[in-house]
Amino acid sequence: MIEEFKKFALKGNVVDLAIGVIIGAAFSKIVDSLVSDIIMPFFGALGGLDFSNYYVGLNSSVTAPVLEEAKKQGAVLAYGSFMTVALNFLIIAFVLFLVVKGINRLRRAEEAKPEAPPPPAADVVLLTEIRDLLKQKTV
Repeated sequence: MIEEFKKFALKGNVVDLAIGVIIGAAFSKIVDSLVSDIIMPFFGALGGLDFSNYYVGLNSSVTAPVLEEAKKQGAVLAYGSFMTVALNFLIIAFVLFLVVKGINRLRRAEEAKPEAPPPPAADVVLLTEIRDLLKQKTV
């Protein structure tokens, strides 16, 4: 059973998947930082928008202006957090689209390169030489 597990765990697809998950987690942190540190401040500067504190209290005792304080007072529907996560998703999807588009462009460029024709077979070379010799003798 251990040998079978080793074969499974060391297959190329499993290792590739593990690397993809690790890179995906790192990429997620980069995109989160991009959204929260670069993109969202522009929205905040343009219209005074701060999605993180958009919520609806689900009972009348929730009156705090800040989401963290409101959560301490009772149940809240934090739709601002959802909007931020949805924006993160859209940005990730767009960046991945650009990455895949770039990879496809590179693949097409690689496929479009003309390949050198294979050398002719030995019998074809011999027949070509015979033909050329016969042309020289008849001229």
